Amino acid sequence: MIFSALQLLPALMALIGGPPPTVRMRQLAISETVIMRVPIIRPRFAWPIEWTEKRGPRCIASAGILAAALADDGNVDFLMRDRRRIRARLENRCPSLDFYGGLYLQPGGGEICAGRDEVRSRIGGSCLIDKFRLMVAHPVK
Repeated sequence: MIFSALQLLPALMALIGGPPPTVRMRQLAISETVIMRVPIIRPRFAWPIEWTEKRGPRCIASAGILAAALADDGNVDFLMRDRRRIRARLENRCPSLDFYGGLYLQPGGGEICAGRDEVRSRIGGSCLIDKFRLMVAHPVK
């Protein structure tokens, strides 16, 4: 009987003009992390093509990445949906990582930017992208 009267105490206090009952509020923060897995492709045959580098963009759209290919010098070439090939030059002190099983990217705001984002291997290592270079194909004569 005493227990049930204590439960009604806040309602009785509200009727007689006492302080309102305490209300507990909680805050819930939802954050979303997007991690892209980019497959590595290997050419089945070598075309007689020479690649030269030109100045590239600072950022590339993550939705435009179709696949990646490993460059001979330890950098990563992104093959884009619009048929461009953009080389990600990795930082100098980056050890050569095993990207043969694929790589992971964590885009910020839907873009991959040089100086901000990293390329992560599936075995756990990561390298900062130093800059992007646009690759232009020239047939070998």
